[in-house]
Amino acid sequence: MPSFKYLFGPVPSRRFGLSLGVDLMPRKTCTLDCIFCEVGPTTHRTLSRKEYVPTEAVLKELAAWFALNLKADFITVTGSGEPTLHTRFGDVLAAIRAHGQVRSALLTNSTLLHIPEVRTAAALADVVKVSLSAWDQDSFAAITHPSTGVEFDLLVDGLRKFRQDFSGELWMEVFVVPGLNALRNQVEAIAALARTIRPDRVQLNTAVRPTAQQNVPSLSEPQLRSLAGYFTPAAEVIARFAPGGVPMHDSPRRSASAEPGARSGLRHADKSAVRAMLQRRPCTVEDVAHAFALSREEAETMVRELVGQHVVRAEVRNGETYYLGG
Repeated sequence: MPSFKYLFGPVPSRRFGLSLGVDLMPRKTCTLDCIFCEVGPTTHRTLSRKEYVPTEAVLKELAAWFALNLKADFITVTGSGEPTLHTRFGDVLAAIRAHGQVRSALLTNSTLLHIPEVRTAAALADVVKVSLSAWDQDSFAAITHPSTGVEFDLLVDGLRKFRQDFSGELWMEVFVVPGLNALRNQVEAIAALARTIRPDRVQLNTAVRPTAQQNVPSLSEPQLRSLAGYFTPAAEVIARFAPGGVPMHDSPRRSASAEPGARSGLRHADKSAVRAMLQRRPCTVEDVAHAFALSREEAETMVRELVGQHVVRAEVRNGETYYLGG
């Protein structure tokens, strides 16, 4: 089994099933420093676009992964920062499209879609998941701590222009944080802006996994569901809750074909592959087991060894233990 530097997972996701990640950015290089980011605090906040990792090396890894005839529900261009900062992210999306067997998704914070060449490259994805969790510059700054020069009105204008030309599926995530954007009038203001962008799906999220800023509060499931009807189309609640509305980890909704082992994008899990996934996304033992087709006991042993080597640490959030890099 080849070792991958820029591919990771597949990561279990409620939105994308088993999603093979493509990481185009050094950790943590981004246009924003969102308080709720599960990757962690931004260490390099920038608007500078360049080829942050070698595109040809990424394409070589994708070709090797395809040659193994492995399975994933999506190949997701995402990772340790804002992928549209990479000047050749469109070449990666084009390569996935050319292969034709796995749908592609681009996860972006929307800040660079006002740039025409970014919109052109983003349109190569089957699904583009954008973010809109504010209604003006002040609310945007409070939630995302943007780089100097990131303007909320420009972000919204970029989203509208992208929607006009994009023929794929546009999904919009609204991350709700009590005390910042969770009041009825605040959510109504976000929803009004969202209607001008016309997303195909709207998804409400709240702090379930470990976040960049400590102690970011979360909404309950009933609270989130009470906000869903303000959006058009009505929003989905994607944060996962246990019976009684308690937040729990974001495990995937398994499709009929997603049997352990048969659907895993990796046939063999080693500690380096598990560590690579945990460096990019906090996961539970159950997440690791599902992603690599391991038993819970095998996954737990592997994670504990990584903790013992001090390359992975544990963090408890809402009663769930997550493991993350560092």
